[in-house]
Amino acid sequence: MSLSIIDTCVNCWACLDVCPSDAIYDDKPHFMIDAKKCTECEGDHADPQCASICPIEGAILDAAGEAVNPPGSLTGIPPEMMEKAMAEIQSR
Repeated sequence: MSLSIIDTCVNCWACLDVCPSDAIYDDKPHFMIDAKKCTECEGDHADPQCASICPIEGAILDAAGEAVNPPGSLTGIPPEMMEKAMAEIQSR
């Protein structure tokens, strides 16, 4: 089991210091998670700390490839409402 960081990561450094297993490392073009070290914070925290602090929705995936912090989880705005609002702005 391991989390992964995808290319939407903006290298903000927020996750680096909160990882209890030191699995996150600086790489290019974005931060990465060492699968051999990642425990998904089991035994240390109720939720993965990297995903809890990550400001980018969908940047961290679980072992199944699902976003740990999916679209709408940080803003509280359902994705379909965000799409509708963006379409209205673009049509102006």
